[in-house]
Amino acid sequence: MRQGLLKSVPHLLSIPLLAGVSLAAWAVWLGWDQHRDVRPDGSTTGPYEAWQVIGLVLTLLVPVCWAAYRGYTVGGVSGTTAGLTLAAFADWSDDSTGLFGVGVAMVMIGSLATTLAVSAVIACTKQGP
Repeated sequence: MRQGLLKSVPHLLSIPLLAGVSLAAWAVWLGWDQHRDVRPDGSTTGPYEAWQVIGLVLTLLVPVCWAAYRGYTVGGVSGTTAGLTLAAFADWSDDSTGLFGVGVAMVMIGSLATTLAVSAVIACTKQGP
């Protein structure tokens, strides 16, 4: 019984670890850019540029692949999804329109689907034909 408990500790620790990595990656890539850019025609864009989001995705690809390769699929999927969802909520919750909830839900669904797909590919390639 004790041996089984010791084996599950790294699995459980991978969840808050990857959530923390996701929060930190959000802060590094997206947390500092909070203003919208005004174009010459008066329209606004942002606050994030495409390169920032791509950088966040590529940065998080490494720990998700590591977790899936090590067999911590649940930690990689749930930790990353929880971290990104929490970061989006904290970053966007001051929106006066209330539509930030839709964006947070989209981040949650998108990160869940993406981490599941990446983890499935890593798990399949690890086992081989």
